[in-house]
Amino acid sequence: MRNIKKIIEEHIVRNVKIYLILIIIFLLGLIIGIIVVNNSSESQETEITSYINNFVTEIKNGSKLDYFKLLKTSIGNNLLFIFLLWFMSSTVIGIPIVYGVIGYKGFCMGYTISSVVLALGTGKGISFVLSSMLLHNIIFIPCLLSLAVSGINLYKSIIKDRRKENIKIEIIRHTMFCLIMLVIMAVGSLIETYISSNLLISIVNYF
Repeated sequence: MRNIKKIIEEHIVRNVKIYLILIIIFLLGLIIGIIVVNNSSESQETEITSYINNFVTEIKNGSKLDYFKLLKTSIGNNLLFIFLLWFMSSTVIGIPIVYGVIGYKGFCMGYTISSVVLALGTGKGISFVLSSMLLHNIIFIPCLLSLAVSGINLYKSIIKDRRKENIKIEIIRHTMFCLIMLVIMAVGSLIETYISSNLLISIVNYF
């Protein structure tokens, strides 16, 4: 455990500037998502509120969740993010898209959080968000940031040394890292499906 902790700490220290840039981009996406919802038209607000309230009503009425479908969707989304970060970091023009993926993730979270608060109010909205989004995103977000850092480092390494042997080694290294993150994010998907969803049901029943 100490060795793993040391490796993680050294990795963060080596890449602290990249992490800071990515975190800023993520937060900008988050803020933009909140702004978009707050500046929605009346009809859009009504649509958002109606959708979330209908979802809450279904849960209160004992509507059963399709856990397999939830798990499949979560893993599918994670695979998409990982593939984009893996593929785009291997191309010269792909690095801006790596940053874009992180910003998009922040935007989605900001949009979702703001929509829930808009529909349910501050107290209930925060309870909804914490129960449904917190646990698995504690895993997802660091994994996505780490994948982006690995991808950016791959790009820098290829630019620095264009020998085929070096490119091959760096791509294999990046691919192995992506596979490790995929396993960790699969655990996050299990938490999202079987813990977060049931926690959400428990919270919503107290509304």
